[in-house]
Amino acid sequence: MSRDFSQGDTIAAIATAIVPQQGSIGIVRLSGTDALAIARTLFHAPGSQPWESHRILYGYICHPQTQQVVDEALLLIMKPPRSYTREDVVEFHCHGGIIPVQQVLQLCLEQGARLANPGEFSLRAFLNGRIDLTQAESIADLVMARSATAAQTALAGLQGKLTQPIRQLRACCLDILAEIEARIDFEEDLPPLNEPEIIANIDNILAEMSRILATAHQGELLRSGLKVAIVGRPNVGKSSLLNAWSRSDRAIVTDLPGTTRDVVESQLVVKGIPVQVLDTAGIRETSDQVEKIGVERSRRAAQAADLVIFTIDATAGWTSADAEIYTQVKHRPLIIVINKIDLVEKLPSLPEGILDAKTSVEAIGTSATRFDLFYGQGIEDLENAILKAVNLGDIQAANLELTINQRQAAALTRAYTALKQVQSTIADSLPLDFWTIDLRGAIQALGEITGEEVTESVLDRIFSRFCIGK
Repeated sequence: MSRDFSQGDTIAAIATAIVPQQGSIGIVRLSGTDALAIARTLFHAPGSQPWESHRILYGYICHPQTQQVVDEALLLIMKPPRSYTREDVVEFHCHGGIIPVQQVLQLCLEQGARLANPGEFSLRAFLNGRIDLTQAESIADLVMARSATAAQTALAGLQGKLTQPIRQLRACCLDILAEIEARIDFEEDLPPLNEPEIIANIDNILAEMSRILATAHQGELLRSGLKVAIVGRPNVGKSSLLNAWSRSDRAIVTDLPGTTRDVVESQLVVKGIPVQVLDTAGIRETSDQVEKIGVERSRRAAQAADLVIFTIDATAGWTSADAEIYTQVKHRPLIIVINKIDLVEKLPSLPEGILDAKTSVEAIGTSATRFDLFYGQGIEDLENAILKAVNLGDIQAANLELTINQRQAAALTRAYTALKQVQSTIADSLPLDFWTIDLRGAIQALGEITGEEVTESVLDRIFSRFCIGK
């Protein structure tokens, strides 16, 4: 359902996560023309505290009819243009917990405010020119960041690190378009168009576009992370590997085959990349109905994973059971882990062709037995192999200042394609009118990234993914 983009009303929402018995402060935020009037109706500030912008008032939130005290709170006032939405904004800083903030929000709604849609505060900030569309998306990325690196990159986007180069590219395209259109309209009054300079400028623009497009892969990994499945036959040390990797007792470990009967999840961060690790049940033929369900879930997890860690036992070497499992996972991005290397003098050999130079398969030796001198050996090699398998270097060392998301990459790709078509048009010696067609297409696509040219349906799709109070 599409939302109403009018801004004449006042919106309200709970702006903090509310968890019973775990939050000390809860914030109810209002934005709009009646925000300050609603605050004056509900908030009683003792003494002569000035109701000025960017001041914090102490007092009580009271029911306007009964004057019953609902909560002891602080009130923060922010008047435009120095507010997040560039509207009147007030925040009630209440005691945390479900009841106080819900009561305060209900009082605001009874006084004429409307419950905000997801992302509506940020939408108003965008519509009022407080932020552009890339900065709005960076806010959502910052809230949902699953690693420190992801948060740092999102903060760079919020500070305009993506906005600046995109606007510069668009300005260059507009300058080229102006030069061409001037020759079309006033050909007799102007010197001939400097075609080599136009070509050089387009080449420079395309090079910068390529540089930005190259960050899309890193950006997607930072935002959504990787799903990695640890698979193998029973008792090869899959759960021990997960525990050593996560430095916790996340999975139950015993000497009994079939101990893991369901998929166990663990959230890790590998060199700045969020990784969801799935420890799966040992894959084997079994008559146990519960274990059979676990084995089937393991197979599904392997097929759905971005990367499979195929684990074998160094003491047993490559077995026929391993070979059977390998046929099921070899079509997925794969790393082979030879576990229990602390129990052997040398690593067992693998069948010919598995580690062929033409494949991307890599074998890593690990020791995941707790209290062993070799405990945790190979984990760093495994993490480096994971980054290599997804064609990514050390993203922390790269110090990325910007990454683009899928929407931005799609728009930038359209702009890139349009400019390549301009190059073809010039090479074919077509009239100047033909040059302008694709130039305008590139300009429009670049404008979609920052929001200078964007439809309501696109805005609805972007901001509907935000949380209610943001």
